[in-house]
Amino acid sequence: MILIVDMTHKDLGFYEFVLPICKIVEVLEVYEVKHYTEVEKIEHEKVILSGAALKDNEYLKNMESFEWLKTCSVPVLGICAGMQVIGLGFNSLLISCKEIGMTEVKTVRENPLFSLTFPAYELHNYGIDPSDDFEVLAVSERCIQGIKHKERDIYGVLFHPEVRNKDIINRFILHI
Repeated sequence: MILIVDMTHKDLGFYEFVLPICKIVEVLEVYEVKHYTEVEKIEHEKVILSGAALKDNEYLKNMESFEWLKTCSVPVLGICAGMQVIGLGFNSLLISCKEIGMTEVKTVRENPLFSLTFPAYELHNYGIDPSDDFEVLAVSERCIQGIKHKERDIYGVLFHPEVRNKDIINRFILHI
């Protein structure tokens, strides 16, 4: 079973950022959705952290809700806000990096989620300056777009694969 973590603060965000992930996952695997404030212990095979709206930064005020990431033993994929939280959870820095719309993402390190250069949909105010715990997997002209923890199957993407690159979520579920 896959745990989809709702990173949004308002109901409208659920329909825009969480439900599209559910529709991709349900074809491949049984899933459960929990709001990030309700996650205490991981008893799932994999975890996906959703994105959130541009003005929805409530999750940044609640980093204690993500302490489980430090000891999580199952694969994790963080999308946008999810990547920011993963980075912050492992001592990365949050940086200002606004991108809205389509962006070219260039793969800089081989990985099982994506390759080459591809168009991706962006909707974020922040990126991360990753700590030494991470390898950079992809970049755009302005921001780091993909990361992987050096020792664990914890991935983050700053773009929104649920909008334009659904195969990335499929690969995470099937191959990580």
